[in-house]
Amino acid sequence: MTESFLPTLNGVTTSVCRVVEQLRARGHEAMIVAPDGRGPTHFAGFPVHRMPSVGYRQFPVGIPGPQLSGLLAGFAPDVIHAASPFILGAQAITAASRLGIPSVAVFQTDMAKYARGNGFGTAGAALVWKMIRRIHAGATLTLVPSESSRRDLERIGVERIATWGRGVDSALYHPNRRSDEATRILRARLAAPDEVAVGYVGRLAPEKELERLQALRRIRGLRLVLVGDGPARQGLARKLSALDPVFLGALRGEELATAYAALDVFVHTGTTETFGQTLQEAHAAGLPVVAPAVGGPLDLVEHGVDGFLFDPHQSRSLRRGVLALVDDPRLRVRFGEAGRRAVVGRTWEALGDELLGHYRSVLTRQIPVTAGVSEPPPGLSGSR
Repeated sequence: MTESFLPTLNGVTTSVCRVVEQLRARGHEAMIVAPDGRGPTHFAGFPVHRMPSVGYRQFPVGIPGPQLSGLLAGFAPDVIHAASPFILGAQAITAASRLGIPSVAVFQTDMAKYARGNGFGTAGAALVWKMIRRIHAGATLTLVPSESSRRDLERIGVERIATWGRGVDSALYHPNRRSDEATRILRARLAAPDEVAVGYVGRLAPEKELERLQALRRIRGLRLVLVGDGPARQGLARKLSALDPVFLGALRGEELATAYAALDVFVHTGTTETFGQTLQEAHAAGLPVVAPAVGGPLDLVEHGVDGFLFDPHQSRSLRRGVLALVDDPRLRVRFGEAGRRAVVGRTWEALGDELLGHYRSVLTRQIPVTAGVSEPPPGLSGSR
């Protein structure tokens, strides 16, 4: 069960695709249930069942329907995997409980922070936290990608939590790609030989807080590159006009790997990330990274070793981190090599083995129990 799938490109979609590929490689059977869209009807040889959906900010939101219970009963799965459950996933977890099927809920999207950042305020965030608590309380096991996410869920009283990260394709994203002809052509298009290409990869949306990049104005020799698409595209072109950014649009596969290889520094600005998959991809490509010292990046970036963590409340902190890397080629190389070493063992094969271990734990009911504490995350007040 996933709240997002192809053709929508984001972290949830990517993770689901890699999980399904790992299941296929190991000889398991799977069925994918996702919001309606013009995407594939099969993936990795497995059927994709589409549920009715409505559009919100260019994003299809699935609507629960009575057919879901019939799909689950007909397929009779051993385990239900709910990727970033919110609406479809919540119904699936409830249906699984009625059918006596264990469920694994993967906490991947901090919807409460999204709600607050998209104009719903503290009250809206508090309501979303209560919904998250109710959804995950119904799951047999919740998987979190980072210690920050674990603490958030513990604070609202969610129990039965385990950590499961994400894999990265360190063969596709590789420093050697910098010498490829395709990379040299793209690099020449992006920046002059004496310029430093500083890039971001991801969805261009308000919650990514890309307007923070305005702090990089007037850094001599910097060329800003944005890879991705989304509802904030036109607004960013105006807000970042002083930086004259290059917009490459949404890229996948070899084209995306080439884009990483054409960069010198990777920068991430969003403070709502529960993990930060693009940080891993940048590390695999041998890039130094600059990211906010909050959420998932705290687990992925070792400050002063493979990148810099900046204070999201201080725009000068972001500027200092990027400026230090723009000015020092040897520092870029040292950080890039350290980042590559940090992620090279985090393969999807290894993460697939971990996930199957979690599936086995819910089948045998050997579930970890995490006691929640009373302090709520920001935006959640009142009793549990």
